[in-house]
Amino acid sequence: MTGEGQAARTIARGGGHAVWRQIVEHLAADIDAGRLQPGARLPNEMALAETFSVNRHTVRRALAELAAKGLVRASIGRGTFVELPRLAYPIGPRTRFTEIVESGGREASGELISSDSLVASAEVARRLNLPEGASVLRLVTRRSADGVPVAYGTSFLPLPRFAGLAERWAEYRSITKAFADFGVADYSRAETRITAREAAADEAAELDLAARCIVMVLESLNVDSAGVPIQLTRSLFAADRVELVVGR
Repeated sequence: MTGEGQAARTIARGGGHAVWRQIVEHLAADIDAGRLQPGARLPNEMALAETFSVNRHTVRRALAELAAKGLVRASIGRGTFVELPRLAYPIGPRTRFTEIVESGGREASGELISSDSLVASAEVARRLNLPEGASVLRLVTRRSADGVPVAYGTSFLPLPRFAGLAERWAEYRSITKAFADFGVADYSRAETRITAREAAADEAAELDLAARCIVMVLESLNVDSAGVPIQLTRSLFAADRVELVVGR
């Protein structure tokens, strides 16, 4: 199946096996056999309805199930795409998003969604070793591999040390390059905490995920070469697109 106008596919009726489940099985088999390649766009709902001789509601339910299984991704205004293979994402002392993505043969990109300054919460101040009432820079970003969102997160950085870093991040699309402009030639991961949960509706939208998909929540703390905390980040990773690899 490569596009619209495909020959009709056989669906058994009246045998107790739901029609939408049979569509799921047909399309999953096409993906598994490579007839639908990773990143390929599926025919639209109308074309699939004609292919399987069903109504669009049945097709929509089948696509929702495929999305829940992590086999396809519905992108608003663009269509439904076969998911790419999971990205192996090592967690270690030198965790660099761009390097990790590009070493896997994919193109890394990033987007600064918003930035502002605020008074740090008690927890953020404690983790960044800041006094009560200290100000921090908050960055909300989304990171992608081959144009597909894989991480959506919020970072907190001490002020005034990193005043103006948001503009550098927006320019470079890289926290490592942005840090270099502030005298941080190198930094390391001091700690990573990992949990998992269902994505909230707004989070799923940011990551282009189906409703109620599972996300991995990573809370990480980076320190400079002197061991001073410089960045606390809480990121959501799409569980169907990323495989965390924890080394020694």
